[in-house]
Amino acid sequence: MFRRRAPRLGHGLLTAGARRAHEPGLATTAAPGPAATPRPAAAPGPAGRDPGGTPPPGLDVSTAHPARVWNYWLGGRDYFAADRAAAEQLSREFPHLAQTARAERAFLVRAVRFLAGPARIRQFLDIGAGLPAGGNTHEIAQRIAPEVGIVYADNDPAVLVHARALLQNPVRASTPEGVSYVDADLRDVTAVLAGAARTLDLGQPVALIMLGILGHLDDYGAARSITSQLMDALPAGSYLAIADGVAGSGPVDDAQRRYNGAAAVPYHLRRPDQLASFFDGLDLVEPGVVPCPRWKPDASGAPGTSGATGDGAGPADEASVYCGVARKP
Repeated sequence: MFRRRAPRLGHGLLTAGARRAHEPGLATTAAPGPAATPRPAAAPGPAGRDPGGTPPPGLDVSTAHPARVWNYWLGGRDYFAADRAAAEQLSREFPHLAQTARAERAFLVRAVRFLAGPARIRQFLDIGAGLPAGGNTHEIAQRIAPEVGIVYADNDPAVLVHARALLQNPVRASTPEGVSYVDADLRDVTAVLAGAARTLDLGQPVALIMLGILGHLDDYGAARSITSQLMDALPAGSYLAIADGVAGSGPVDDAQRRYNGAAAVPYHLRRPDQLASFFDGLDLVEPGVVPCPRWKPDASGAPGTSGATGDGAGPADEASVYCGVARKP
């Protein structure tokens, strides 16, 4: 469940010259990040020390994990030496991955602020959400409305161990009330919805968050079908938020092909128009499906700069990560 989001970033490339045998489920992605706004790209993580501290019982930190690698890129504190080494190696070989992580996280912050604020959504289902600390969905939403309920869905055992440990520690997880985790695979829509229903009232509007996970589904039709099934189960007034890397930028496409050729779990980029098709039948919120830095940028940060959005993206980086939010009529 780590935004993971174990995902796209690199299973098989997590240790120098070695492939990982473990493949987490599709409900994962990148890890959590900073408290409110992602740190700029210039500061991927503290150097020289591992803020993760003593790992939770039963958690092997001798091998890098994608969620903790993502956490490092976001300037978080839930990573260990192996994760830092893997993150730095991946950043050298595939620099677009860290940029994608930051762009998606900056979008998440703005999207959840919009959903919990002007849109007045009080329930969130975040599939492949990342470590439950610093700047994840529940922290952002509950700052605006403490009564918000959040369900994270994932089936990566390491992510669930982290999640339970962090939520039991009030110093690391600011407001754990109303937050729960579902052990379910994205491809098992019935299990995801059944688990969510134990915490959320699926008769009331829900914001479905899907960041950095759709590329785990190599079949475009299957990915659209799963997204549609999830939204069909939610009532009118619900929202869908998606962010993902897209094909179309030559250098990024080339890097992703090299990455997929070496990774145990490849990630499939889609064209911007294909990403937009996941919102068919829904009412897109302005400005539509756009590069992440251009979706409702904070007033003090212009699109494509490293201002308040925290994306730190230039024109080339913008082309590689798109996002959108839409309402079910």
